Amino acid sequence: MHRIVFLGPPGAGKGTQAATLAQELGVPHLSTGDLLRTAVRERSPLGIEAEGYMRAGRLVPDDLVLRLIRERLARPEAARGFLLDGFPRNRAQAEALESVTAIDRVVAFEIDPTLLIRRLGDRRVCPICATVYNLTTRPPKVDGRCDLDQAPLVHRPDDRPEAIRTRLEVYREETAPLEAFYRERGLLRPVRADGTPGEVAARVRSVVAEATPGETRTTSPPTKRPSQ
Repeated sequence: MHRIVFLGPPGAGKGTQAATLAQELGVPHLSTGDLLRTAVRERSPLGIEAEGYMRAGRLVPDDLVLRLIRERLARPEAARGFLLDGFPRNRAQAEALESVTAIDRVVAFEIDPTLLIRRLGDRRVCPICATVYNLTTRPPKVDGRCDLDQAPLVHRPDDRPEAIRTRLEVYREETAPLEAFYRERGLLRPVRADGTPGEVAARVRSVVAEATPGETRTTSPPTKRPSQ
C-alpha cells in the first residue's frame, strides 16, 4: 500500500514528481485543484456544491474537500494507495485527514527560496492543457508556444516575484508547521528539490521505498530496467 502525501512550497516541483511517481506506482495522483475541477465538470453533487464557492471567489470548505477525497479514495483505482498533492495545507486539515485515511509516508520538498523565486519566475503555463514549462530547464520547442496545442503560453500573475514572496510567506506560516506534525508521527521524509527532475525523482523514490515502522513489504518498489 502506498498512501503518500507531498509537502512543499509552491514551485518546488511537487506536481511534476507526483504525476510521475503515481504512474510508476499505479496509484491515483490526487491534486485537490484537479479533484475540484473534475467534480465541477462532471456535475456531481459535490461538484455542484463546490462550484458555488468557487464562483463566489470563496475557499472551498475543508469538509467539502475531505468529502471529495473520501469519495475518490473509495474508487477501485485507489485500492493500492494514492498520492495526495496540495492537501493537507495546515494542521487542522491534517488532523481531519486522519479520520479519512491512514498515511504511510510524507515527502517534504526542500529548496532554497532564492532558487525557488528564480524557478517560478521562469515558469510558463499552457492555458488550454495546463502543461508547465520552464524557460531555463524545460523550454517549449517554439518560443512562447505550447508543444502540444501551440497555444500561447502565459506567465501567471502568482508566478511574478512580488506574488511569489507572498505565497512563500503564507506557506511558511500555514503549511510548514505540518512538517513537525508528521515528524512526530515518524512519517516525514525531507527531500532536496534542487537539481534536475530526474535527480529529484531518484531521491523521492529512495524515501518512498523505505518501509514504515512495523511494515513488511511484499513487493519491491518500481525500478527502471537498464537499457539493453
